[in-house]
Amino acid sequence: MGHSIKTQIFLTESRMRDAMRGDGDACFELGVSYSAGTDGCDLDLIEAHKWFNIAAVKGNMLAAEYRTEISEDMSAREIIEAQRQARAFLGMGQRLAA
Repeated sequence: MGHSIKTQIFLTESRMRDAMRGDGDACFELGVSYSAGTDGCDLDLIEAHKWFNIAAVKGNMLAAEYRTEISEDMSAREIIEAQRQARAFLGMGQRLAA
């Protein structure tokens, strides 16, 4: 049984808020949602790679595996963009913590 649109939006917004606070599990869940195009997220491998990368940096080993798996379906340019976005996100967190 799927989630209603309202529930999907709520889940994604909730995960995004948690990810912005540094929750690695929320980052992983966003990666899963973007990699599958579920929970109100469009299928977007760049976004998925970004969130898996951030979750991996935060210690989630499964996220590192998923990131490697989806990389096989991405161009080098897409991977570079995902990495750039992940670095920007992580840098933003460091500036907020300072």
